Amino acid sequence: MVQIKRATKETNIVVSIPAPGTQLTDAPVHTTTLEFLDHMLATLSRYSGLNFSVQATGDLSHHISEDVAITLGVALRKATPDTCARYGVARVPMDDALVEVTVDLVERNFYQGPVPTVEYEHFFRSLTENFKCNVHVRVLRGVDEHHIIEAAFKGLGMCLRQAMQDSGSVFSTKGAAEWTIDE
Repeated sequence: MVQIKRATKETNIVVSIPAPGTQLTDAPVHTTTLEFLDHMLATLSRYSGLNFSVQATGDLSHHISEDVAITLGVALRKATPDTCARYGVARVPMDDALVEVTVDLVERNFYQGPVPTVEYEHFFRSLTENFKCNVHVRVLRGVDEHHIIEAAFKGLGMCLRQAMQDSGSVFSTKGAAEWTIDE
């Protein structure tokens, strides 16, 4: 189980991700005080197959959304196997929306959007920066912001399901990076 807690003067966030092949003892809980964010987190949890939980409180919706993305990004990075499959791609239709999402779990952060709201554009960027991965979201068509954003979360979940699978070896021509940090 990976559990990451982040507390500031503005927010308190707890993200729990069960070990691969196990479930949380209870059903995943997503309580952030923001109904739409709870819905998107439940969607991401379901489509990724990670069954993670997020609990958050805070002062402003912007702070809650951003700090959830930061904490979730760190938790996902910690939960990713070194020998992950690395890549994922999904194209999701949802009523009027058609969204394509691709990921590379490369330990270099790059986000390319946009999605149609500043809050969720910032969420995806903060998640990507703290997960240290590449995420590309292309809105191919759509008018309803809810449908576009939900299709993006479903697509990201489907990509994570593919990319986080353990492939049995490091999926890179470089091999595994070795770090030496002297303090």
